[in-house]
Parts: sequence; structure tokens; C-alpha cells
Amino acid sequence: MAYFQTRTTPGRHFLQIPGPSNVPDRVLRAMDNPTMDHRGPDFGVMGKMILDKVKKVFQTESHVVIYPASGTGAWEAALVNTLSPGDRVLMCETGWFASLWREMAEKLDIRPEFLKGDWRRGAEPARIEEYLRADKGHEIKAVCVVHNETSTGCTSRIAEVRAAIDAAGHPALLLVDTISGLASMDYRHDEWGVDVTVSGSQKGLMLPPGLSFNAVSAKALKAADQAKLPRSFWDWKPMIASNATGYFPYTPATNMLYALDTALDMLLEEGLENVFARHDRMAEATRRAVRAWGLEVQCQEPRHYSSVLTGVRLPEGHSANALRAAIVERFNMSLGNGLGQLNDRVFRIGHLGDISELQLMATLSGIEMGLRIAGVPHKPEGVRAAMEYLTGNA
Repeated sequence: MAYFQTRTTPGRHFLQIPGPSNVPDRVLRAMDNPTMDHRGPDFGVMGKMILDKVKKVFQTESHVVIYPASGTGAWEAALVNTLSPGDRVLMCETGWFASLWREMAEKLDIRPEFLKGDWRRGAEPARIEEYLRADKGHEIKAVCVVHNETSTGCTSRIAEVRAAIDAAGHPALLLVDTISGLASMDYRHDEWGVDVTVSGSQKGLMLPPGLSFNAVSAKALKAADQAKLPRSFWDWKPMIASNATGYFPYTPATNMLYALDTALDMLLEEGLENVFARHDRMAEATRRAVRAWGLEVQCQEPRHYSSVLTGVRLPEGHSANALRAAIVERFNMSLGNGLGQLNDRVFRIGHLGDISELQLMATLSGIEMGLRIAGVPHKPEGVRAAMEYLTGNA
């Protein structure tokens, strides 16, 4: 039984939203250890180990700063450390979270310029290049892109965005939100030339919400020397200075760091390539199920498919929220709701983090039964399609 439920139900709750994801028992047990002295010698040893391991997941040799915050905090840290009031930044409308990042920029007195999108594909590098070429005075200081748009199930191809910035001969920083993509899909901070990578603990890292991250390039650190937006808690410099010895400039979230240490061990033991391949396999099985049901995947561009989640569009006249309500009531399984303009049109299936083939098959079975209960027109062939794919792609 869950810690708090309004009614008693047998079995374990299926948390199949696109984050927070399921937390493995091994990680929960790590959190259960006594809190240690965050100024004592053992903490410094542990801190250095964690900071070294987390770089492997970001695929960087540079600094990774860890905050006790949600991913929203890491967004703010990325902006206030690199920009000044009135700076122009280029952002891409790929979905709900890209829109929220823009709203934050406006509140911080940054001037975002938004490339409109249709919420059915990732950022388009050619449009970014064209926009930057027109900025002859190099007034745009940063390009901000969401790597994996959790509201839609569309992924932006970050290496191509970097290539577009370079092709335009533009000096803008590249800031990337991979809150839901990190540790589920291949992500290469250094190789792809990202200046600030933003992430959070509650998705592919398999932790509860509560930690956020900035991976920072040398170019971004240089920009921080000139940035004029006020910052104190979010300031990279005291964090990086303390992290050199494994410590933090203020009280860290010690037990969450225990959890992070264990989660990183699990990811590295499985091997990142194997983690990414597992997520790719789950995603493809899910998309095959959706098509076999006769429903439509929200992401229209196959090269932008997410391996973290699948957004599913329901036929006109049918409520995605009613379907989700029927499934949680009957089968004790939570699916993601549609956000913003997709409210009640789309439901989202999370297949990320600590998930196996059997968990995915149970999820898809619950959805197929839910479609029938909710009266949504479909073909009862989705589970079979996913099963045939998984048994042929071990």
C-alpha cells in the first residue's frame, strides 16, 4: 500500500507518469541511513566520489553543480549565472516546459524570443540557424532548448542545434534542459558543445524529487564573470569552490545524496549504453501498442521520438482525463495528464527509470483494459503488438 491513499487497494501502485519515476528499493534503503556530519571527514570523501560519478552520467569532464531543489531551480541557476538584465535569448516552443522556461526568463528581466512550434516535434536546427544569422550584432546571448519535452514526448537533437549555432558563426551560449532525458537517453554535454545542462533527480536518475543539477562549460563560467543578474543561493562559484574538497557551501540534502550515490552506482553497473538501449526498446514497444490500438502518437516526427515517454492522442469527443480516472480507479495505475493546450486531449505513458519488460507489459495491459472500460474506440491488439516486439528484441 502507498504511504497515503484515500482507499485501500491490493498490490503496488503503478506510477507510470513521466516523472517522478519509480524509486528502486535499493535507493530507498540508501536514503534510510542515518544523516552524517556534513562537515566531517567522511562527507568530504563521499562528496568527491558522488561528484566524480555524476560527471559520467552527464558525459562531461567539467563541473556539475548539485542544488537541493527541483528542476525549476536549475533553470533559474542556468539563467542567472550567465545572463544580465535585458539580454536577448532565443527559445523554442516545443511544449509546456519550454513555455514555462520562457515565462521564468521574462520574470528575471530577460528578453526571450520564442520560435513558435506545434508541440508535435522537437526544436528545428535550420530555423535556429536562420534566426541567428539574422542577428548580425550578436545581441542574442543564449539559445535555450528543452532536450526531452515531457509534455509531448518529443526530443530535440542537441548535437544538430549546436551545429546550427556554429554554422551561423554565432557566439551564443547553448543552454539545455534535459530534466527528463538524462540517464534515460544518450546525452553528451561535452561532445555536443553544451554550455549549461539543466537536470533533476526525479526522472532517469530514479530518485525522489529534491535535487537539481547544472553541468557547466568553461565558456559558461567565463560568462558568469560578466553576468549581472542577482544571485546568491544559485551562484556557481562558491559551490564549485567547496566541491573541490567534496563539501558544499551550505547544508546539503545529505540523505538525497546517499540516494544519488546508489542510483549512480546502479546506472554505471548496468552500463549507460545498456540503459539507453533498454529505454529505446520500451519506447518502441509502447509506440507499437499505440498504433495497434488505432490511436495516434503525439510526436509526429519519428526522428524526434522520446524514449522516456509516449504521448497518446485520443479521438475527438473522448476525454483523456476520463480515461486516466477510470484506470486509476479500477487498476491503481497513474498515467500522465495532458498539459496546457493538450489537456484532456492527450495522456502520457512514462516508461523511464527503473522499469522492466514485465512492468511495461502490465502498464500496457492496464491501458488496454481502461480503453475498453472508458468506451474509447480502439482495436484490442496493442498488448499483443508490444509483446511480439519485446520477445523478438531481447
